[in-house]
Amino acid sequence: MTTIDHLDAATVRTVAESHGVCIRPLLRELTDTVTGETRVVAIPCGSTRGRVCGPCADKARRLRMQQCREGWHRDHEDEPTEVDGRDQEEEGSAVEAASRRVRSTRRRQDAPDLPRVPSESRTIGKQLTSPSGKTYRPSMFLTLTLPSYGKVLDDGTPTDPSTYDYRRAALDAMHFSKLVDRFWQNLRRCAGYRVQYFSAVEAQHRLAPHLHAAVRGVISRSVVLQVIAASYHQVWWPDFDQVVYPDLRVPVWDERMVGYVCPYSGALLPTWEEALDQLDVELEADPARRPAHVVRFGKQADYKWLIAHSPRTSKVVGYLTKYLTKSVAETYGEHLTSRQQAHLDRVNEQTRWLPCSPECANWLRYGIQPRDAEPGLEPGACGRAAHDAANLGYGGRRVLVSRQWTGKTLTEHRADRAEVVRQVLAEAGIGREDLDQFAADATDHQGVARYAWKSVNANELTLALWRAAVLTLIRQRTRWREQYERAKQAGSTTPRPPDNQPKPGLRPGGQGWPKAIAQRREAPLTTWPENPPSNVGRRRPPAIGKEQDS
Repeated sequence: MTTIDHLDAATVRTVAESHGVCIRPLLRELTDTVTGETRVVAIPCGSTRGRVCGPCADKARRLRMQQCREGWHRDHEDEPTEVDGRDQEEEGSAVEAASRRVRSTRRRQDAPDLPRVPSESRTIGKQLTSPSGKTYRPSMFLTLTLPSYGKVLDDGTPTDPSTYDYRRAALDAMHFSKLVDRFWQNLRRCAGYRVQYFSAVEAQHRLAPHLHAAVRGVISRSVVLQVIAASYHQVWWPDFDQVVYPDLRVPVWDERMVGYVCPYSGALLPTWEEALDQLDVELEADPARRPAHVVRFGKQADYKWLIAHSPRTSKVVGYLTKYLTKSVAETYGEHLTSRQQAHLDRVNEQTRWLPCSPECANWLRYGIQPRDAEPGLEPGACGRAAHDAANLGYGGRRVLVSRQWTGKTLTEHRADRAEVVRQVLAEAGIGREDLDQFAADATDHQGVARYAWKSVNANELTLALWRAAVLTLIRQRTRWREQYERAKQAGSTTPRPPDNQPKPGLRPGGQGWPKAIAQRREAPLTTWPENPPSNVGRRRPPAIGKEQDS
């Protein structure tokens, strides 16, 4: 047996992962202006992707699980605040509406009408009573998908790639977040109350995004299905069916004309506003003119009722957040077949060249200057998230949460989890000496910030420095766990909420309470076997479940 001080770098990485310690910490040089001491401090990277840092990604996923549990089956309303009544998505839509052109809001003739019911100001579901007299307040779990683009095989690849509609699939993925926003707006109009939700976007096995959502309260299945069928998003952009500049000669920036010009004639390309003016003229002449693209949901949908504090609900919370540590493109895992790789490449080829927004550089291929054009734009090299090969066209947030789901930010949820540990330690009379170590608000006797931070010089970053930083984090984590174990043995294992009052949707030891923190028992790391596992340093993500399209 050897101590951790003598472990090689690969084994240190494995030990760090097994103890939830960041394997890619950010190194900062800290100087204590009072003592003059300088040291290198490791800060967890905070990545949400398992391929980047598994421990940090898993920690972020567990935080999302707490957020989901805490808000799903709440039985009382929050105190009204200045921001109550509007969600983040609605605020974004309002800002966009203020900057976009006003066009007719008449519904499409091929979309069913939506029922309208009187709206109540509540955000919680109704309480139901069973024939036996037991009362309960159920909620929903929904799954929304995109339509079919062609038949696929069991491995998620199309049976005939030549007939698979890759262009439509890419455009639907790019505008999927807008469609989801429209769905929530329509559902609230039909539900009669301010529906609150926690949702996550992930990819099906065919590489098309779909949505899993925990919804507070229940709405009849017929109404939900009607809203799904009636929700759509129209993209009113200039036409981009025909590429004007398909070869390497693309429009170039002209300093004299302050814009992009045709590489052949030197004529100034129409600006984005001029292109929209032309679109308005065409709409006025032909009101039946179709939008550049329309995105809708597919026919496949899932609808479930769930009861608070049930084992089934706990499993659904885990399932909903299961793939948040993976990118959209990691659907096939690490080992792709040749068909899967070809399918992935064809999707990325479409998302690379299609315009993702009015500011996208790809508009130059279609003879139009992007909005707010500036020098240096290059088609096929737009830096927005929709064009990232890891996202397969989806450029929105992976987790969509309504503002009144819990009434708290992720920072506040993180503080709640830390407060549970602090109370356990306090009840046992164990203090954390390093609790406020290197605090940003620490000052010297003159009231000036005590600690000065700066980045470590890139030329000084070595494997030995990384190893020393990670070992420091491992020792720190081991010491904290030992203190926590002693505290649990000496005191109560059921901590009170931070303010000695039940949090909304929480009860100590019940659904939504970070019980795993209070119950987690892991032996402290002091030694390591002489023969470590053969897969040291490797992290293989679990396989993603298959969801097929017909």
